[in-house]
Amino acid sequence: MSLSSDSQPRPLPSCRPPHRPPPLSAQLSAVVAESLAAAPPPVPSPAPPGTLLRGLQDEAGPFAEVISRVLQVDVEIVDEDLFRVAGTGRFADKVGRFMDAASSVYRKVVALGQPLIVREPGHAEMCRECPCWGNCEETFEMSTPILLEGAVIGVIGFVCFTEAQKEHILASFDVFFDFLAQMADLLAAKALEKRELARSRAVGELLECVVNRVDEGVLLLDADNAVIRCNKAACAILEIDEGHSLGDGSGLAVDGDVLPGPVALRRDAQDVLHYHGYELALGGRTFHVVGEEHRLNYGDCARVFVFHDAQVMHRNAYRLVASSESVGLDVLIGDSGALAALKERVRRFANASATTLVAGESGTGKELVARALHAESDRAGEVFVAVNCSAIPETLLESELFGYAGGAFTGADPRGRMGKFEQAQGGTLFLDEIGDFPLHLQPKLLRALEQREVTRIGAGAATPVDIRVIAATNRDLERMVQEGMFREDLFYRLNVLPILVPPLRARGRDVFLLARHFLERSFDRLNKSILTVRDGFWRAIEAYHWPGNVRELQNVMEYIANVADSPCVISSALLPRKVIAREGMLTSGTLHLATIEKFVISRALSPYGGAGASRADKERAAATLGIGIATLYRKIKQYGLT
Repeated sequence: MSLSSDSQPRPLPSCRPPHRPPPLSAQLSAVVAESLAAAPPPVPSPAPPGTLLRGLQDEAGPFAEVISRVLQVDVEIVDEDLFRVAGTGRFADKVGRFMDAASSVYRKVVALGQPLIVREPGHAEMCRECPCWGNCEETFEMSTPILLEGAVIGVIGFVCFTEAQKEHILASFDVFFDFLAQMADLLAAKALEKRELARSRAVGELLECVVNRVDEGVLLLDADNAVIRCNKAACAILEIDEGHSLGDGSGLAVDGDVLPGPVALRRDAQDVLHYHGYELALGGRTFHVVGEEHRLNYGDCARVFVFHDAQVMHRNAYRLVASSESVGLDVLIGDSGALAALKERVRRFANASATTLVAGESGTGKELVARALHAESDRAGEVFVAVNCSAIPETLLESELFGYAGGAFTGADPRGRMGKFEQAQGGTLFLDEIGDFPLHLQPKLLRALEQREVTRIGAGAATPVDIRVIAATNRDLERMVQEGMFREDLFYRLNVLPILVPPLRARGRDVFLLARHFLERSFDRLNKSILTVRDGFWRAIEAYHWPGNVRELQNVMEYIANVADSPCVISSALLPRKVIAREGMLTSGTLHLATIEKFVISRALSPYGGAGASRADKERAAATLGIGIATLYRKIKQYGLT
């Protein structure tokens, strides 16, 4: 197209001129608006890359056609890169291409940001570079910039090819000029709307992407509690099958689903952490959830409800308050052979999934061994749930371990409650004092261990569990089996991986290491200091047989820290009377030979488990005493040390 101008650029009227537009211009604008409203909407198509106006190609085509019919001239719309976005008549087949060299006028409009009127195309000085100089088919052209926030985003213009068209335009020049400016403003408004819509959609998609990736359910509700939107977590919690219709089809479409609505929310008293408990009714079903409501005033959205499944939150809350202390093998203090063998056994069994039975006398640290097994295993990052079977009343033990369904018995939580087996999901369940487990519940425990699933009281279906079970006892389960106090099949199921924790008297010099550790820790906790420790204190510690094992030793050291002054000289006088009784035998003037001999033999056998030590350990004790093994056996029998 060859365009030239024999007039100066004319300032572009604003979108809202201070004066009333001529009646004809207003009529033309109304005709365009009515025509666009009556025209069928264009079929949406993906916006081509490039400028704002290129994204309006679907809308700009009908827009140009309507203007062309109203003005009876050819119309074209180009962007700031002179790419034809729309065109009519002779320009229709050039849409979607860049303008060639015959574009000097449009380039000038883009550069100046002002309209240009070309009264004699092909003869103006501006047209000298045009290939159609002096031989242009056009008779008149009017073009104006499309401005968005002060920047030129394109040009809209119309062209006359006959003198009759030119005379028609010149007869109402100001009217058509103002009309063209208004059309440019309308296109700019459309471009702005398109841009803001794209931004809004991008932000919406980003927010929806984020919301769909959180593990909380999100419901957007209107004033009537109908669901406007919901995320994937909400669909999972409310058991909504994504991509399928639910209910009778009368609900609202949400991401392609049909939700039966409205939602009914009722507060209950079962709060978890900072969340409130709710009964959520939807489509004839009731769900127990915990969440929070937030008021909104945005479009149809009246409020947003953010929630979790109540059972899952109860489990997570338990995990938060449950012991998270990581107790590894380093907490087992000592360097005796018995303790080294114990640690090696823990390492070997750590990653096993079979049930482990930790046996040993009271106070030997069976729970510490169980925690070390958990800490050394591949479940170390999961929860460790400890249950003392002797501390829970028989009537409550079943519901405590296996949980119950809602309404299972009088006084039960109507929503039901998970038991310790479910709370330990993925981690370790420690059943302490398993020897006190009620006989009538042992079959249910056996089934849970064998099938790795539990059935809540009053529930019809079992719940699978993935847990590691460790049991502990200070009782002789084999004797209990013989006496009919413990099921034989349960004993064998528990005793797959046995671990025997040695008593303190069988751990040799570990008693000194443990005593020093507990003593220093107790004094530090009370902000007290120790000046020195007398030898008599250590002799008394070594001589005592510690029937309460490590727990008794720890309690004695804590007692000393509480009664001692600061700074303190620690002597045997600070020990309880029962501890220093044996030490007193050798220091209080008792010289009865048989008494002394019995005490010395007991002291020599103590590191090996007393008179019940193996023959090899007794040989070591005899060598320490400087006597033969036969003499040692005779003395053990003589003094009744069996």
